Amino acid sequence: MGARPDRGPRLLSLTQLLPNAITLAALCAGLTAIRFAVQGAFDAAVGLILLAGVLDGLDGRLARRLGSESAMGAELDSLCDFVDFGVAPALVIHLWAYGGAGGEGWIAALVYAVACALRLARFNIGSREPSLADQPKKTFDGVPSPAAAMLALLPVFVANLVPGAVLPAPLCALWLVAVAALMVSRLPTPAFRPVRIRPSRARMLLLAAVGLGAALLTYPWLTLVLLDLGYLMLLVLGWTRLRRRLARKDG
Repeated sequence: MGARPDRGPRLLSLTQLLPNAITLAALCAGLTAIRFAVQGAFDAAVGLILLAGVLDGLDGRLARRLGSESAMGAELDSLCDFVDFGVAPALVIHLWAYGGAGGEGWIAALVYAVACALRLARFNIGSREPSLADQPKKTFDGVPSPAAAMLALLPVFVANLVPGAVLPAPLCALWLVAVAALMVSRLPTPAFRPVRIRPSRARMLLLAAVGLGAALLTYPWLTLVLLDLGYLMLLVLGWTRLRRRLARKDG
C-alpha cells in the first residue's frame, strides 16, 4: 500500500484570520493612544485604551468560535496586551500628571509597566500547564492587565468628572504603584467568563448592555468612575474572603 500523499499545511480562510487582525487593531489603538498622550490629547488617549480593551475582549472569543486558536495568536495577544495595558496607561498617566518629567512619576510608570509584564508572564505560564489549561477559572490571581489599565486611569476619570479638580502628581504616582502591586499580588479577582443564560433573561441582559453603552456615551467619566469603584469593591470582597479562608486554615 503506497504512502499517503502529503497534502501540505492546512489552509486558513480569511475569516479565521479575523481574530489576529482584531488583536493587531488593538495594538494600533494602544500605540496611537501613546501618540495622542504625547500631543496632550489625553481624552482621546483614554478612549483608544478603552477601545483596545473592547477589542481584547473580542479576539479570543472570536478565535474560539471560529476554531482558529493558535500558539501564535496567544503569543501575539500577550505582547499586544503589554503595550495596550502596560506601556500605554503608564505613559498616559506619567505625561498627564508630570508632563514627561523624570523623578518619582517615571519610577512609578516603570514599576507599573514591569508589573504588567510579570503579570502576563505568570498568566501565560499558568495557561500552559496541562492540569490548569482546560479548567474554567472562576477567579484570577491578581488584577488582570485590562482591568489594571482601567484602574490606573482613574485619576484622569476623576479629573474630567470634577472640572477644576487638581490631583497632586505624587498621589497619581502612588496610585500607579498601588495598581502595579495589585497586578502581581495573589489576591483573588473575578474572572468574567462567558456564561449561558436562559432565553427569558436574554432581554434583560440586552437592556443592561444598552443601558451601559448609553451611559458611557452620555456620561462617560461618571460611568467609568463608577465602574472602577464597583471593581474595587469586588477586590475588597475577594480580599475579605481570602482572609476568612486563611483564618479557617489557621484555626
